[in-house]
Amino acid sequence: MKFVIGYYVLEVIIIIICILLGYFIYDKRFNRNHGAKVPDGFQSTEEINIDPVTGEKTRVYYNPDTGERFYKKDK
Repeated sequence: MKFVIGYYVLEVIIIIICILLGYFIYDKRFNRNHGAKVPDGFQSTEEINIDPVTGEKTRVYYNPDTGERFYKKDK
């Protein structure tokens, strides 16, 4: 009986660890750079992302010197 309880406790611990890792490691780059003002050195691209639920448009800006991307919501 102790083996069965230990097995389920181990499974719950593994699931909790997976959830925590997913939360902290999840790719947050897309939402990181939203802002109203585009920083210096960024160029507008033709790439526009449209949220299918809200219909909001997000334009992508690119810095050729660093390779960094900046996302700005269009109105």
